Amino acid sequence: MPSSPPVSADCPVDLDHLKRMTSGEQGLEREVLQLFLKQTSRLVAALESLPAETGALSHTLKGSARAIGAFRLADSAAALEEAACQGRDSSAELAAVHVAVAEARAAIEALLRHS
Repeated sequence: MPSSPPVSADCPVDLDHLKRMTSGEQGLEREVLQLFLKQTSRLVAALESLPAETGALSHTLKGSARAIGAFRLADSAAALEEAACQGRDSSAELAAVHVAVAEARAAIEALLRHS
């Protein structure tokens, strides 16, 4: 990854956090981000119909997002998890997750293109 990535200061991924989690190893950063992209695709597809496993799926998404520093996404996933666990209609929280996933994915894809 370049030392000054081509993303704005309000990037949906905290690059300092990612660097700390990967001990600054650029190859590992790239691998982790690629895995995150694959995992989020599967999780979002699985969440699409708000299945009975929504709480568990959103919990997994929350943890993965926190691990790479995608804290807005993690917060959205936490809200979805809470709504699902409380048995509330969670369609608004799912919509927020979709927005946060799109933002994080766009930032990650830009980082990967420029690394």
